Order: sequence, then structure tokens, then C-alpha cells
Amino acid sequence: MRLSALVPAALLASVMLVSAPLTATAPDVRDEIIVIVNSHIITKHTFDQAVEQQNAALYREFSGKELDAKLKDAREKTLQGLIDAFLLEDKAAELGSPITDEYVRANIDAIKKENKFASDADLERAIRTSLGISLSDFMRRQKEQATQQFVLQREVFSKVAVEDNELRAYYQDHKDEYRLPTRFRIRELVLAKGATDADLATARAEVSEIQAALKAGKPFEELVKKYSTSPSKDTGGDLGWLNKGLLRPSIEEAAMKLKPEEVSAPIETDKDIYLIQLISMEDAPVKAFAEVKDAILKKLQEPKAQNAIEQYLADLRMRANIRFMVPKDQILKG
Repeated sequence: MRLSALVPAALLASVMLVSAPLTATAPDVRDEIIVIVNSHIITKHTFDQAVEQQNAALYREFSGKELDAKLKDAREKTLQGLIDAFLLEDKAAELGSPITDEYVRANIDAIKKENKFASDADLERAIRTSLGISLSDFMRRQKEQATQQFVLQREVFSKVAVEDNELRAYYQDHKDEYRLPTRFRIRELVLAKGATDADLATARAEVSEIQAALKAGKPFEELVKKYSTSPSKDTGGDLGWLNKGLLRPSIEEAAMKLKPEEVSAPIETDKDIYLIQLISMEDAPVKAFAEVKDAILKKLQEPKAQNAIEQYLADLRMRANIRFMVPKDQILKG
């Protein structure tokens, strides 16, 4: 099982599931227990650390009024996230979760291979730089998130139905989202403008000669081989198929206005003069429905799954043994 097949991370994050802070240590016997969730405990120290880390993340991502709004209910969402994380952990054990230490280790090895890290030490240096945590903490986070995803995928997300006609209707209404770039194929003839006014005058005179030869019926490809200063002269100036956006805007704009076999007016850049001939152009094609069906399914499932996940978590809370050892209002007040 790969994480890409599970619940999208953005959807998981949107229900504010959090785990114990990555810097948490074993609870001190004097540390106040504020909530008991089945057989798990949440201490004041653990909660305060989670709030601190959550607030730091909010400060990195938001500002102004949006930040103020997020901070207003951050304590409540963090507390609920800690509770829900334990509920999902217990549910995963009940379902026989396949998210083992070996599973996480395999994912870590895949990350190392993909990013060409030679050792765990190389990966840990990168993790400490980007996230500020150790490799062991990162692995614990990976396991907790994958476990939560496993439960939600099996219990909720997989049961969110989207009819085929909904998928096709979305495809028809949003085809531009799945349109491939326009492709075109041109030949170029490039003349260097040189360093002096005399060089520029010579280049412009050659352009006039080339245009006269074209009017006389001389093939553009032959003129490219005779006059062009670009390495592409060896292929008759043929640049092959190109997606829109790869060449200078002035050259692309000229190409878009040409008909096949037509040659442009001279296009001057800072160093060169271009003549281009359009060989062929393809209208921007749209990917077939079959190619994008899975992507559309995920897109349409997410808003439906959001409500379903929240209801599922509410049901877990109702059936769980959650005891507030300190009044909730007092915990949230801080």
C-alpha cells in the first residue's frame, strides 16, 4: 500500500488531526493529566507543546486578520486533534492496520532512493534543515499520519460514491483543465547582428537577399543551410515539435500567425535577426476522459468526504471513553 492511494493529505489536515508534539518526552509524574481518551492520557505539558507547535505553523502560513481568526480557535482544534488522533489509533488497531515499522522503513528507503541520499544520516540532515526534527521523529510522524489515513480511507473515503455521470459532466464542463499545451513545429533562419553598425547593415542586407530568394521560389530549408548562423542549420532549421511557452514570446507570437510553409517577417532580438517558417501546428488537444477519470474522482470525492470524515470522527467520540480531568473551558482558557 502506498500513501498516494490513501486519503489526500490536505483533506486529512483539514480536520485538524494532530499527534503528540514531536519533542515530547515521557510524562513527568507531577505533570497534570487533563484528558483521558480510552487508555491514553493527554497531559497539560503535551497539550501546551502541541498548541505552541500549531501556533508556530499558523504564524508561518498566515498573517493579519486571517492569522487572528486561525489563532482564535487554535487551542480548541489542537485539543480535539489530539483526542481524535488517539481514537483513530485505537480504531486502526481494531481493524488490523498494516502500517507497521517495516512499512515506514520501506517508505523511508524509497524517499532516500528518490532523492539520492546515500545514507540515513544524509536524509536526517535534510529533514533537520527543512523540518527541524530528527529522523526518528520524522518516522514516528509518518507512521501516525499513515495510520490515520488508513482508517479514514477504509472507513470513510472508500465509501464516498461518485456516479460515473457526475465524472463525465465535470469533464465536459472543465475540459480546459485537461487541455495539453499547443504544439508547433518551425524552421528558423538566424543571422547574427554583429557588434558594429556595419555588421548590422550586412545582416539586414542578407535578410533582403533571403526574402528576394523566397519570392523567387527558393526553398526556405536551402536558404537556412546557406545563410543561418545557428547550429540548427544542419537540420534545415527544423526545431522539432515545441510546446507553447518554450521560445521567445516574439518568435512564438509570429509563429502563431503563420500558415504552414509561410515565412515570417524579420524578427530582431538583441543579438540576432530571425526568419521563421511554420511547418505545422496542432490545436491544444484535450486529454481523454479515461486518462483523467481518477483525478476527477478524487477532486469530486474530497468535498463529500470532508463532511463524512467529520461525521465519522463525531461517531468515534460518541462511542469512546473520553474523560476531562480538568474542565474543558479551563483547558481552552489556558
